[in-house]
Amino acid sequence: MNKKTYVVFVYGTLLVGEMNHHIAAPYLQNVRPGKVNGKLYDVGSYPALVVGEEGEVVGEWLTVTAEGLKQMDMLEDYEEGRCNNEYERIWIRDCEQDIEGYVYIYAKEKAMSLPLIESGSWRDYRKMKKSL
Repeated sequence: MNKKTYVVFVYGTLLVGEMNHHIAAPYLQNVRPGKVNGKLYDVGSYPALVVGEEGEVVGEWLTVTAEGLKQMDMLEDYEEGRCNNEYERIWIRDCEQDIEGYVYIYAKEKAMSLPLIESGSWRDYRKMKKSL
């Protein structure tokens, strides 16, 4: 019996090798590199994606089972239909390849006072911060 899977673009702590990847890992079917349009902001120990802004954000497309999506929703403090989510889950397309799926985004108003991650890459940004 085939289980339903979901494709989710991740760009921060859920990336392979990052601190929260273990949440998605047991439910992972596939990983592909990718990029989406938007900007990344530094929330502290994790980044936030704001869409509708010029720029590209580097990440990975994870294919996960329904339970994997549920676990990721819990991590991102997302509940469908709730008006005070930390992140919202929307549909997005890769800007270079023929792939699309869900992504967790941050409200532009909440991100305005946060530092911009100019490279669009959480991994590169973390490495740069460690070397300072």
